[in-house]
Amino acid sequence: MSSENSGFLAKIPGLAYIGLVLTPLFWAGNAVVARGTVDSIPPLAMSFWRWIIALAVILPFGLPGVWRHRHTIRQHLGSMLALATLSVGAFNSLLYIAATTTTATNIALINSTIPIFVALLAWLLLGDRTRPLQIIGIGLALLGIVTVVARGDLSVITGLQAQPGDLIMVAAVFSWGLFSVLLRRQAVPLPPLTFLTAQILLGTVVVLPFYLTDFLFFSGGFELSRSTAIPLIYFGLFPGLLAYAFWNHGVLKVGPSKAAIFIYLTPVFASVLAWAFLGERIGLFHVIGGLLILTGLLLATRAGRPTPGYLQTD
Repeated sequence: MSSENSGFLAKIPGLAYIGLVLTPLFWAGNAVVARGTVDSIPPLAMSFWRWIIALAVILPFGLPGVWRHRHTIRQHLGSMLALATLSVGAFNSLLYIAATTTTATNIALINSTIPIFVALLAWLLLGDRTRPLQIIGIGLALLGIVTVVARGDLSVITGLQAQPGDLIMVAAVFSWGLFSVLLRRQAVPLPPLTFLTAQILLGTVVVLPFYLTDFLFFSGGFELSRSTAIPLIYFGLFPGLLAYAFWNHGVLKVGPSKAAIFIYLTPVFASVLAWAFLGERIGLFHVIGGLLILTGLLLATRAGRPTPGYLQTD
């Protein structure tokens, strides 16, 4: 993404805010489309082909930078491979696997707690200072997750009857939080577009053996048709590349603390889209859990202002 393009975009009034509204819409759509197509496209196929499509689009723009900075990439290959495994590889694959046994609304609600996991892991692993309000916020958000996972029934937790997809989604969010913290600890001196391109390349390589194993021994792949191609194109272009571009432009123009507020729109969009297209109903536990999560996010981000790393690939 050239500086000339960035300068042109910066002159368009309100573009940053439009992009910051569209970004959580694309992320919400990722959960809804995954849930709606998981019966026809295996989760690991979703993950692998999403990144193949994204690579086809981004390589013409990002490959020159990867070549120019190949020595830096080689020098930091171990760190970059670990980061790609946690973000491009694990996070998205786990999200799509979660969609097989839980709702799009639950996925979006749990996914919205990413800043909480970033703050918690930054405190545990990096020793970041944690203020009292931030601790309260983290606690409320985690209580909100428990409410959603338990579906408002404590016996679900005590009896170990939680939906597997909810727990897998918690693991996905943990993976992204760990990625964000390691991104700070093991910062790689690369331009954002070059970093993203390299991460998608490495992440696709990480996903490949899991996809091939699933294809050969378990799912047998999927039939390529209009009903499967359109979701894959959506996964590759909208929640991946466009959301990435809009999110980073928004953070640069309005600042990370203001941009973080727009993350809260993800579960709102997801619940509306899931109701409209999947017929999912909003239960009282969704409302209570969502309010706890959003209140916790507001307190935690206001106190400590944790935000995800710049490579957001929902």
